[in-house]
Amino acid sequence: MRRPLALLTAILAAATLAVAACSDDDSGGGGGTTLTVLSWDNEATMKPVLDAFRAAHPDIKLNVSYSPPVAEYIQTLQTRVLSGKAPDVFLIAAENKTKLIDGKLVVDLAKEPFLAGLPEINKTTYGRDGAVYGLSLSSWGAGIMYNKDLLAKVGATEPPATWDAFLDLCRKLKAAGIPPILEALDGMPIVLSAFLGARNTTQNLQMDAKIFGGQSTFAAEWTEALSQYNRIFTDGLEPATVVGLKGDQVNDEFANGRVAMIPTGPWAVGAIREKAPNLKISLAPVPAAPGGQPFLSGAAGPGWAISSKSENLDAAKTFLTFLASAPAIETYQKSSNAITVTENFQPPIDEALKPIVEDVRAGKFYLPQIAWTRAEDVLNVEAVAQLQLMVQKKATPEQVAAALDKKLAAS
Repeated sequence: MRRPLALLTAILAAATLAVAACSDDDSGGGGGTTLTVLSWDNEATMKPVLDAFRAAHPDIKLNVSYSPPVAEYIQTLQTRVLSGKAPDVFLIAAENKTKLIDGKLVVDLAKEPFLAGLPEINKTTYGRDGAVYGLSLSSWGAGIMYNKDLLAKVGATEPPATWDAFLDLCRKLKAAGIPPILEALDGMPIVLSAFLGARNTTQNLQMDAKIFGGQSTFAAEWTEALSQYNRIFTDGLEPATVVGLKGDQVNDEFANGRVAMIPTGPWAVGAIREKAPNLKISLAPVPAAPGGQPFLSGAAGPGWAISSKSENLDAAKTFLTFLASAPAIETYQKSSNAITVTENFQPPIDEALKPIVEDVRAGKFYLPQIAWTRAEDVLNVEAVAQLQLMVQKKATPEQVAAALDKKLAAS
């Protein structure tokens, strides 16, 4: 029994060291409170906000660590919580909200003034029974980003409205020697989420409640959407090698004009603009699958949460109060290109995002992990693994859905 215990101890120690190695720490020396923070936005995005906080609150020192979303961040946070070193402030997300709330690991923020002016969906997404556990300052919607010049080469002037038309466009692009579409398949696919979101609207937003309540199944609700999504692979329009890609690689291919379309969201715009400032781009909803409507994958942005184990509660609330202030939101929006939703700041919107902004602010988007009512972490891992098998022709849509039903039954 000693070897597994020693191995677990070593893994936890290594993970803690890895997180510490990627940190922004001004906690050494002097008095005052030191607040530990774990962010999934990178250092370049957060630095302007953190610098502003330090200038406004020199009495609070920050020890900030960074871990990229989604799977790596969730694992990093879980490791720190299990090792008794939970940060004072961290992000609660779709994939870990149930575990954090059920485990009583986060503080209820419902009565805090900094929640004023937030849309209801940004509060209820990370809440339960009137409690609110995360300060979510933005929302996101993801669809298909188009290179307008490459589309023009095959006579396309507008994004297609239907999935059949989209696949036809992909065929035209491929025939012209232009790779049609690329998406890193290391998370829940944007296209699939949008198909499911459109289906959910036809059921008065009760699709997931029926699955988790036992009145329906993944097999009944997901199989058609999976089959439609899979057409892009069975028809040879997107390579199965997307299983090994990362988001940055896909963005580079798009920015360099080597692929015509990528499923993505606002987070990609800044990097693409930086690499290709003259590229003509537009982000539109995912085209409608048969029987559906154009829709966005999306959710309220991850919320800043306070650890229930924190010994620096007042400082943590001061930090969240600052993050919700208009100057901080403006600074964050400039560095992240996020679609912020607070009443105290109206964000400038990149031209490429204008086709989706109205739906995002209205909450017309869908993400399975947000809608799932339990076991969203293990279900997400299972879904991605099964989808990777499907695109490699090692599983059918029916088998993917059946695997999710089996995983849910075991949770």
